[in-house]
Amino acid sequence: MITGELKNRIDEIWNDFAAGGLVNPLDVVEQITYLMFIRDLDDYDNMRNKESAMLGLQYESIFNGELEIGDRIVDGNQLKWSVFHDFPADKMYSVVQESVFPFIKSLHSDKNSAYSKYMDDAIFKLPTPLLLDKVVTGLDSVYEMMNSIQSVDIRGDVYEYLLSKIAQSGRNGQFRTPRHIIRMMVELMNPKAEDVICDPACGTSGFLVMAGEYLKEKRKEEIFFDKNNRDHYMNHMFFGYDMDRTMLRIGAMNMMTHGVENPFIEYRDSLSDQNPDKEKYSLILANPPFKGSLDADTVSADLLKVCKTKKTELLFLALFLRMLKVGGRCACIVPDGVLFGSSNAHKSIRKAIIEENRLEAVISMPSGVFKPYAGVSTAILIFTKTGHGGTDKVWFYDMKADGFSLDDKRSPVEENDIPDIIERFKNRDKEIEIKRTEQSFFVDKSEIVENAYDLSINKYKEIEYVPVEYPPTSEIMANLRELEKEISTSMNELEEMLK
Repeated sequence: MITGELKNRIDEIWNDFAAGGLVNPLDVVEQITYLMFIRDLDDYDNMRNKESAMLGLQYESIFNGELEIGDRIVDGNQLKWSVFHDFPADKMYSVVQESVFPFIKSLHSDKNSAYSKYMDDAIFKLPTPLLLDKVVTGLDSVYEMMNSIQSVDIRGDVYEYLLSKIAQSGRNGQFRTPRHIIRMMVELMNPKAEDVICDPACGTSGFLVMAGEYLKEKRKEEIFFDKNNRDHYMNHMFFGYDMDRTMLRIGAMNMMTHGVENPFIEYRDSLSDQNPDKEKYSLILANPPFKGSLDADTVSADLLKVCKTKKTELLFLALFLRMLKVGGRCACIVPDGVLFGSSNAHKSIRKAIIEENRLEAVISMPSGVFKPYAGVSTAILIFTKTGHGGTDKVWFYDMKADGFSLDDKRSPVEENDIPDIIERFKNRDKEIEIKRTEQSFFVDKSEIVENAYDLSINKYKEIEYVPVEYPPTSEIMANLRELEKEISTSMNELEEMLK
């Protein structure tokens, strides 16, 4: 969560938009996103230029020389944020409106790319030079603050704070997945250079961005020093789908800003027949919407065969099983109801994951993890598609703290189970003999089957009761009599003082 001065600065920019005549929250977020992307392009270009100079490599800047914008030729250098932000307001406005905006809309050479697709209908809506000047100055100070905080989470926090201002963002159960939870899930799955990664409800592409950053951090040489692996990373590794064009626009820009040249980000109702994907992906990372119900007529028939329901949280699990290759892995967030729901649909999807595939882990999270956006209790399911079973034992973990307070403020605290979860998950073979009174433990598949495939941790966790010895009743009564005497004496003394 962002707090204090940074939050106030973003609020000031938001108020500047309102004062300038732009009051639709969706429009405000879009315009801020475009401007952040323009600034990020400049920063990224400068960084690549410096890296190339240090390595003695040639680098052709996207702003280099004279550029063709429509039927005009303009100096590319003037399109850089670091240059035009010093222009007088009127000149800055004309440069951004007439040159910079058309430039970013035609930036990607592949006209069928996700970036080009969702920038095609982007419109520059800032009504006056004064408003643009205020917003550019405000964003400069926001970036200064972000750089001084130097948190891996801060960029995502700023984006999500902006998105939280859109009332409609919660309409279909969409709300922010905290970046440290995303990072934990990515670390647990440990993506490989050859993975094909998908988020069928990608939003702003948080899972895909984090997976990309993790690969850059952990497998840099393997990916970027190998021509085929680099091409796979840039063009064929990342897939994301969503039904919100604003989210797709932000997601495409987010991926491109983080150095992924051509992610496949597409407008698609993942649960419908629009989505033909079967056995395509080796890794799915997702926090699908689980607030609403769908019209059964819009849902793909093969998903309804697995579990006949209108509940999105169950349908998405069936979808993940369909979309994964054999051997593909999934880490996804589900509401607690998925773990213990007693309907036929709940039981059938749990049975499909346990009996026909390999369920590996259930990580129970406290209800405050998604505050202030939602107070729902959730869990992380980790499973592998086998198509022929393989579940033997299931590893359970009871997360009690994630490094932040579990109230609406979400302030940093010392208690944090995430490092322990990652360590224990990667060394589960050492946990076989651990008692169920511990924070993590294994449960045999046979016991889960006996309990109607119930996956709630409280069904299996054992609480160790320590017997407490109390003194005999006669001694307690004697103590009470003694206290009564003391009270009586004190009351008498008080009465004497008041005479």
